[in-house]
Amino acid sequence: MMLAWTGQSVAIETNWRAILIMPGKVSNAHAKFETDCDKCHYSLNKGKQDALCMDCHKEVAADVKAKGGYHGRIMSDGKATCVVCHTEHEGRDHSIIAWDVQTFNHSITDFALKGRHTTLACERCHKENKLHREASAKCFDCHEKDDRHKGSLGKECGKCHVEDGWGKQKFNHDDTGYKLEGKHIDAPCATCHPGERYKKTPDKCVNCHQLNDVHRGQMENNCGRCHHPQAWNKVSFDHTRDTDYPLTHKHLQIKCDACHGVKTFKELDGSVCYDCHRKDDEHAGRNGTQCEKCHSTKGWKQLTFDHNVDTKFPIRGKHKEINCEACHRGDLHAPLSKECIDCHLADDVHNGGQGDKCEKCHSEVGWRAKVMFDHGLTRFPLVGMHEVVPCEDCHVSTEFRGTPTSCISCHKTDDYHAGGLGEDCLSCHNPNGWRLWLFDHDKQTKFELTGAHKDLVCEGCHTKRVKKAADIRIRSGCYECHQGDDIHDREFGQDCSQCHLSTSFYDLGEFFRLNPKVKQISK
Repeated sequence: MMLAWTGQSVAIETNWRAILIMPGKVSNAHAKFETDCDKCHYSLNKGKQDALCMDCHKEVAADVKAKGGYHGRIMSDGKATCVVCHTEHEGRDHSIIAWDVQTFNHSITDFALKGRHTTLACERCHKENKLHREASAKCFDCHEKDDRHKGSLGKECGKCHVEDGWGKQKFNHDDTGYKLEGKHIDAPCATCHPGERYKKTPDKCVNCHQLNDVHRGQMENNCGRCHHPQAWNKVSFDHTRDTDYPLTHKHLQIKCDACHGVKTFKELDGSVCYDCHRKDDEHAGRNGTQCEKCHSTKGWKQLTFDHNVDTKFPIRGKHKEINCEACHRGDLHAPLSKECIDCHLADDVHNGGQGDKCEKCHSEVGWRAKVMFDHGLTRFPLVGMHEVVPCEDCHVSTEFRGTPTSCISCHKTDDYHAGGLGEDCLSCHNPNGWRLWLFDHDKQTKFELTGAHKDLVCEGCHTKRVKKAADIRIRSGCYECHQGDDIHDREFGQDCSQCHLSTSFYDLGEFFRLNPKVKQISK
């Protein structure tokens, strides 16, 4: 018997009971089983209905059994049944899949969405007219066009890449046996793996860095002995530790080529300073080749040689400012005299007149500075104004020896008496000043100066020029000087003091004292 529903012909067996009790038409997917109720239903036993579903949907049955895939996960607890999500008898166009694409939780499938996958549209992986379970879970199936390695590393992209993006990798290069360190970490893969060649990649430094080898193979291509991945300029080679010549101070700042030049490192001549510094030798070989005896690696000007400690001739004062060659004109190691005169003979302004012991008067501070000569130890001690007089005022010749010690030899032009009182200036004057008299006429002669005599100059009485001070003495009688003043014409003799006083010839005080009556009469 043929029945026609909604214009669609369906060939079914005559099963009036099924038609009468069926709640509605089934979906198109199950339309061919519509009159065969036993295909999907156990009579009076709903518990076995899921088993009938699994008989047709064997892939789902396998997932449930393995507790994998979407169905295997949601039915793993034994509570969920097929009819919870899939309903029938709702009509031919009814979808028996009860789910919401917007709220579907992809993490309960075998392919949890992570990283960039969470923002992709479903259609990017689930193609039209394909079951969702048919979508591949393998990276390569979707990303074959993105494979920069062109299949040379296989199809298991997940070994190196992550869902966050192709540029973010989880590949650990340490697993290859070649650990990436320093600059190697940031280097693009293609730098070492050109043309996506990963197998049998050379692991020797020189294979990649031959162009950087400034040693031109002298180090036998063993770059790792000195350099490390941080940078070529950061050398791990320790010259102090790894050689017999430790580098210190200035040597640490120079390039290797400065010493090693065009020779190989093994061919470098020893560790003698002179081998490298021959051109820097200002001594022209006179000091030998053991530069380290005086110089250090701090610099040529910073000497380790201490003349004060290492010799018996301390360098002081002006000697510190002169070059070694000023004294050491030949071989610096040759014995050198320590006597001043041996170096300073040409500087001896005394022409040998003071002997050859310059140090008796002079010091290293300077020829004219802090002269230690003590004039008090000579025959002419300097006292008074003589202490401040420059040496040249008395010592016309720099020989000094033989300089006259008499006052008149220096002070002839200062002699106010013009030689009239002799040359023995010290009889009256002293070194503290010409006007500071030492001579006391009242005490040192038998003629006391009183009255008008006090105001007279010496030449007033001493009119005769003498050569010696001893010849200055004159007779002390008044008449010797006052003969021209004698108005008595010698009638009263030459002893004027009998009547006159020294205050004035016109003062007759002595006469009146002796003749009081005359005085009274005169009054």
